[in-house]
Amino acid sequence: MLSYICLNWALLVLFTGSTVSELVVIGEVGQDVTVPCHYSVRSRNAITSMCWGRDRCPNSKCSRPIIWTDGWRVTEQHSSRYQLKGDLQSGDVSLTIVNAREADSGIYCCRVELPGWFNDQLINQKVVVKKARISTASPHTYTSEQTSAPGSTSDSSSAVTRTWPSASASEAPQTASTPCSGPSDCLDVAANLQNTSVSLPSQQHPERGLYIGIGSCAALLLILILALFLT
Repeated sequence: MLSYICLNWALLVLFTGSTVSELVVIGEVGQDVTVPCHYSVRSRNAITSMCWGRDRCPNSKCSRPIIWTDGWRVTEQHSSRYQLKGDLQSGDVSLTIVNAREADSGIYCCRVELPGWFNDQLINQKVVVKKARISTASPHTYTSEQTSAPGSTSDSSSAVTRTWPSASASEAPQTASTPCSGPSDCLDVAANLQNTSVSLPSQQHPERGLYIGIGSCAALLLILILALFLT
């Protein structure tokens, strides 16, 4: 009976193995992705070896190993993109994937080799590396700046065009000193000057008529007075 119980216990431990936990880590392409893994270090004697592998944790060691450490330093490294940047002597054996790629997505096994049978600490980490999002805020800002410049130019030109109709014909002599852009412009300026010079005497006719009327009345009045004296 006792041997039967021991055999069942041995088979249970053999097939179940150590407790395995699983987490999910999400990163972006081109960024460094850190896959966490820690174990407890209460004394220097508790520092132990461990490995990282590209697959689920097997019954022993790591399948497709990518990095190993004896607890003090890295003893084996599959690629320089896989690094252990944590404090190994304090139990920080987190894996850093430098310049992550989409091909780095998958299951990673962190296996800490603890003394004793079936005592290894096993952690399966699922890593998902996604493409980085492209922001469109900068192109929209750049476009708005480009379109605002022509708008300001059109406003200034329209303001200039609105000032031309406000000029009257009487101001033509003041602008005649400016250079002519062509023969037709010079003829127009000369015609305006002639019309102005001709119109000036015509404006004095009312005053002359007034003076002539007053003189005529005075002459008639003088003739009437002389006629009275004569009679």
